[in-house]
Amino acid sequence: MKTFSRQRGNAAPAPSGPPGSRIYAIGDVHGRLDLLERLHDLIRADAAESDAARKVVVYLGDYIDRGPESKGVVELLMNRPLAGFERVLLKGNHEAILLEFLEGAEVGAQWCAYGGLQTLESYGVRPLPMRGQPAEFAAARVALAGKIPPAHVEFLRGLPLTHAEGGYLFVHAGLRPGVGLAEQDEHDLLWIRDEFLQADVDFGACVVHGHSIAEAPEIRPHRIGIDTGAFATGKLTALVLEGESREFLQT
Repeated sequence: MKTFSRQRGNAAPAPSGPPGSRIYAIGDVHGRLDLLERLHDLIRADAAESDAARKVVVYLGDYIDRGPESKGVVELLMNRPLAGFERVLLKGNHEAILLEFLEGAEVGAQWCAYGGLQTLESYGVRPLPMRGQPAEFAAARVALAGKIPPAHVEFLRGLPLTHAEGGYLFVHAGLRPGVGLAEQDEHDLLWIRDEFLQADVDFGACVVHGHSIAEAPEIRPHRIGIDTGAFATGKLTALVLEGESREFLQT
């Protein structure tokens, strides 16, 4: 399904994207390769109707876990880019914890509780019991290290944390209020919730983020949240920005 919504925050003037640019920001995919392919089709169709000279797609992270096809999503992002688009792929907290797991199995229980079991299975690792024992997580780490392609690991390690376009800043989770962008902690950029979501402060740009699930895109004066829980709802959302216009595409 293709949906559009022209909305603006109530208390702040709408920022603007760079002149001549149409920007698509995609929320948390979480292993839903089917939805990502469908959303790519919607983006291609939308872009074909636009006169913008420059088209950019920004992915907000959390490509893996929870859904059934984490490996397939990573392969698509690496090897099947949208033709004619610039692209930016940001890191999410789920990519970060997978990389931590490859370094040490101590985070295994935490990762699997967040959806890592589905990622292990997508890479061909025997599923663990939900309450696995330390030795089982250690064995799963070794198995994953032997099955995940090194190119996938390097891809995930190289993902940046933020991206700016005009009056917008793109990040996975959000920013800590009162801290300048250059001083933001990586953990906050990937994991922060309430302190950011409840803040009514100007971050110097309108922050476009995922990470925190809502039934529909959340538009606030200083932020726009577009994680609509695709792994469970089937709704993968893209925010479309051109000039001061804000629209949405959704599967």
